Amino acid sequence: MKERKNNQRKSRTTAYGPAVSGKLDVSRQGMGYVTVPGMAIDIIVKKENLKNAMNGDTVEVSIIKLGKNTKRPEGIITKVLKRGQTELVGTVDMNLKFAFVIPDNKNFTKDIFISEKNAVGLKTGDRVIVKITEWNEHMKNPEGIITDHLTADRINEIAMKEILLSAGFNLEFPKEVMQELERIPNAITPEDIRDRWDMRDILTITIDPHDAKDFDDAISYQKLENGHHEIGVHIADVGHYILPDTALDKEAFHRATSVYLPDRVLPMLPEKISNELCSLRPHEDKLTFSVVFEMDDQAQVKNFRIAKTIIHSERRFTYEEVQAIIEGGEGDHRDVIMTLHLLTQTIRKRKFEAGAINFLSEEARFLLDEHGVPYAVQIKTSEESHQLIEELMLLANKTVAEYVSKVRLKGKQIPFPYRIHDTPDIDKLKTFAEFASRFGHTFDLRSPEAIAKSFNKMIAHTGQHPEDEILHTLGIRTMSKAVYSPDNIGHYGLAFEFYCHFTSPIRRYPDVLVHRVLLECLKEDIHPLKRMKEMCDHCSERERKAMEAEREGGKYKQVEFMQKFIGEEFDAVVTGVSNFGFWAATVEHRCEGLIQLQNMSSRDEFIYDERQFALIGKRSKTKYQIGKAIRVRVAAANLEKRQIDFELIEG
Repeated sequence: MKERKNNQRKSRTTAYGPAVSGKLDVSRQGMGYVTVPGMAIDIIVKKENLKNAMNGDTVEVSIIKLGKNTKRPEGIITKVLKRGQTELVGTVDMNLKFAFVIPDNKNFTKDIFISEKNAVGLKTGDRVIVKITEWNEHMKNPEGIITDHLTADRINEIAMKEILLSAGFNLEFPKEVMQELERIPNAITPEDIRDRWDMRDILTITIDPHDAKDFDDAISYQKLENGHHEIGVHIADVGHYILPDTALDKEAFHRATSVYLPDRVLPMLPEKISNELCSLRPHEDKLTFSVVFEMDDQAQVKNFRIAKTIIHSERRFTYEEVQAIIEGGEGDHRDVIMTLHLLTQTIRKRKFEAGAINFLSEEARFLLDEHGVPYAVQIKTSEESHQLIEELMLLANKTVAEYVSKVRLKGKQIPFPYRIHDTPDIDKLKTFAEFASRFGHTFDLRSPEAIAKSFNKMIAHTGQHPEDEILHTLGIRTMSKAVYSPDNIGHYGLAFEFYCHFTSPIRRYPDVLVHRVLLECLKEDIHPLKRMKEMCDHCSERERKAMEAEREGGKYKQVEFMQKFIGEEFDAVVTGVSNFGFWAATVEHRCEGLIQLQNMSSRDEFIYDERQFALIGKRSKTKYQIGKAIRVRVAAANLEKRQIDFELIEG
C-alpha cells in the first residue's frame, strides 16, 4: 500500500476539491472511467461531467463523492491536460462558408469546426484528415485544419489511416522532432567509439525477414582457444542518438511502439534513425549495446559480458537462406550457422523442460499488389531459423533483467521495466480444461508447473488439423497478458524468474528504458526513475492499442480479399460462438466470417452454452462448437463494416 501512495500523482485543489490526473476511457454508453497511477480503482465520471474531455485524453479529475451502488469514487473533469487524439478521419459538412468535419470514430462525439479561411475548396461529402489546432474548455467544438484529402481511389489509405488515428497514433512526426533529427550527425566519430569494445574483426551477421528495412539485432561468433563458443547478441544503440527529454524521446515515448499493418509500418522512430543510423546494415560500422556469452558445447553459459560495442556486419541473411542451410543446403558461413543452430536448439529444449509453454504459432500474411490489394494468403510458421534468433534474443533479455535485478542502490532494487506474465486465471482454465477433454486432452490444474506441462502435452499430441489450432488459440486466451512493470513477478509463459525487453529499441520504447537503466548500472552512476510505474503502464497500454490496430488492419484485408469469392464455398472451422450466431475461419485462407442464426435454414432453436463454447439445437441437439469442421459459402464482404458474412452449407 505504501508503494501505491508513493506512485500516486500529486493532487491540487480545485473549486470541486482535491484533483488528481489520469487517463480517460469513455464507454460506448458515454460513461467515463479515469485510471489514476497509484489508485487501485478507476474514478467514474458521468456523461454530463465529462465536459469537453474525450476518450484517451489525459485529464484532471476532482472526486466529488463515492458512488451509491459501487465502490468506485465519482468525479468531475476539471481540466484536459493532454489530448489523446488530435488527428481524425472524417466527412466534410459545409455550412455557408465554413465547415464541420464529422469524425468516423464514433468514440469522438464532437464535430470539428473549420473556419472560413481553412475551408476554401472544401465541399460537403469530402473525405479528409483533420488536425485539431485549438480546443479549450470554453469552446463547444474543437477547431481544426485539413491536412489531407482522401479521394475514392485511396479507400485503402483512408481505412489504414483511420485505424491508426483511432488508436491514438500520430501519422506524422512533429516539426520539432524532424528539426532535432537534422542536427544528429551521420558519421561515427572517434569520440563515439573511444570507450567501446571494438568487435569489428569478429564475424558478425544479421538474420531477418526478406522485406525487413530496420535490422536492430546482429549475431557474432568465434571459437575460443579453450574450445568454448563466444556468441555476441548485438543490439542497435538507439540510446546513443535518442537522449532523455528531447523532442525525439518524448515522441518515441508517446508512441511507445511501432505499429505493423498489412501494407505499412508506422514507426516509433523516424526513418533516419530506424532505417539508417541504427539499422545494422552489412558492410557498415555500427554502434551497438551487446551481451556477449561464453558457452560450452552443451550451451551452458560459463560467462557473459555486457558492454557498449562497435560492430561490422559481414553478411545479411534472410530466414529462408538460413533455413535452407539448416536443412542441408550450402551457403556462406555454413559451419557457424550450424553451430548456432545446434546450440540454440539445446537452449530451446532446456527452456521447455524448465516449464516454458510451447504454444505453436501460425501467421496468415497477405501478399499485396502495387496498390496494396491482397491477391494471396501465405501461412507462415516458426521454423528453426526463426528459433535460432528467438532463443538468443530471449537469452539476452533474460540475462540483462537478472543482472539489473541484483544491482542495489542504498540497499534497494532500482526501478526497472520488467516484462512480466502472471499465472493463468484458474476459473478460465477449468472451463478450457473441460473443453479440451472433449478432444482427449487431460489437464492437471494443481500447480502452475503442472498446468504448463499439461499445455505442452496437449500441443505435442495435436496434429495438423485446423481444429487443433483452435485449441491452441483458446489456450492462449486463458493466459494473462504480458505487461511491463517495475514489480517483478517473473514470466510464467517463458518460465523465467527475470525477464525484460532489451533487443528491439528501434520499435519498442521499454527497450530504450532498459538500455538507459542498464548503462547507469554499468557505469555505477544510477539515477532512479520515479515515473517508472507510470511509464510502464503507458507502454503496456500503447502495446494493447497497437495490437488492436494490427487486428483491425488484418480484418480489413480479410474482407477486401474475400470480396472476390462471393458465392464460392470453402471448408471452414468454427472459431467463436455467441447467442446470435457463430464465427468460422476458412481453412485455406484463415479469413473469418459470421454466420447468423437468423439466416440459417434450420427451424431449430439454438441455445448458447458458454461452458462448451457451443450453440446447441434444442430439438435436434445439433452442436456448433469451437473447433467443428463445417462448409460455408461467402455471402457478403462489407468493407465499411469490416465484416464477412458466411452462409452455412447444412448437411
